[in-house]
Amino acid sequence: MSMSEHHNDIRIDNNLDFEEGYEKVENYNMNVVSKMAGHYHEILKLIGEDPEREGLLKTPERVAKAMQFLTHGYGMKPQEILLSARFKEDYKQMVLVKDIELYSMCEHHMIPFFGKAHVAYIPNGYIVGLSKIPRIVDAFARRLQVQERLTTQIKDCIVQTLNPLGVAVVIEAQHMCMSMRGVQKQNSVTTTSDFTGAFLREATREEFIHLIGTNLH
Repeated sequence: MSMSEHHNDIRIDNNLDFEEGYEKVENYNMNVVSKMAGHYHEILKLIGEDPEREGLLKTPERVAKAMQFLTHGYGMKPQEILLSARFKEDYKQMVLVKDIELYSMCEHHMIPFFGKAHVAYIPNGYIVGLSKIPRIVDAFARRLQVQERLTTQIKDCIVQTLNPLGVAVVIEAQHMCMSMRGVQKQNSVTTTSDFTGAFLREATREEFIHLIGTNLH
């Protein structure tokens, strides 16, 4: 699927629950949805199902839309997200955003993995709007991924955009490919980390590790 396909023939679905007052807005490329739905129709037959039975009639389209949503990070530009809220500020202490919910899909089996990301940086003349850190996590996570690469991509994006004195990223995640298939271990958690600059110093790194493990609120 090319990047351009994400931006052509877009349909916006608005689903409003008047009792709850909640509106969900999702964007879909209906050309891509149609093509993907055709493949999922065939997949249902290949696994032994009947795609024409009532419960499955709309399943290929639903799955196609779900897949677009789960991989919408391909249409996001993480560096532009950070640049949109970069501000000059003379602050040189650690800025930490922790417990960022993270949902991604393993590129080996296309099965979800999920957990939390903890991201810190030490400014070097520039800070960034705090909401942008979770947004870049999402931008990289909502692609086919491996946790190791995801960790490094988040770090590199912050380094290249803000040129900070240091960046630290830790991700803790459960992988459904380990829980549902393969080794089938239900409670295993994978932790990955990447540090640069000031966080290579033991004292700074230990402060970061202490803070992500402390409940301050």
